[in-house]
Amino acid sequence: MQHRPLLFKEIFKGILKRITLGLLLCLLALPLFILMPAASAMPLASIHTYHERPGQTTFRSKQSLRDRRDRSWQVILFKRYQENELQGLYLRLVGFPGLAAVNAQKPLTIATGASAQWQARPALDSQTQSLPENAAQYDMLEVMKALSGDIPLQVEIPLADGGIAELVVPPFAVHEWRDLTAQALDSALDSALVN
Repeated sequence: MQHRPLLFKEIFKGILKRITLGLLLCLLALPLFILMPAASAMPLASIHTYHERPGQTTFRSKQSLRDRRDRSWQVILFKRYQENELQGLYLRLVGFPGLAAVNAQKPLTIATGASAQWQARPALDSQTQSLPENAAQYDMLEVMKALSGDIPLQVEIPLADGGIAELVVPPFAVHEWRDLTAQALDSALDSALVN
């Protein structure tokens, strides 16, 4: 009979070890389960470099954003160099066809809330002859030079029907726009030589 309590004691120790190990693994995995939804909700953004032809390089940042009426917009900031000379820094806004017609003749209003506001004038780059009615393009050079922080931007897109579409550009996109604005042609040429 003395072996029986010893056997129960060994079994109990084994069970206790497994429970302890299971709890430890749960505690170690808990941060992963907590952070996983946040990480999957984080937008992925990056600056792309295109060597479109000899002597021409374009840097581009592209996001899909929704306006306050839940319409989808492609928001593309790009700058193009030709023969090492900056051709311009442009913001192209493209709405879903049939849902929004943009008044491409009116300026774009960009604000940081109550502290600063800019007007970006309509401008096409030298390679774009025209855009469809659901798209417009604006000169962003002066706006981006004046922008000093990664804060949300409120963008008012003038529509053909006289209304406006309101977009909020989130801080991660503003950060990327500032990086794109600061990025020099030299870094693109260096990466092209390496590839």
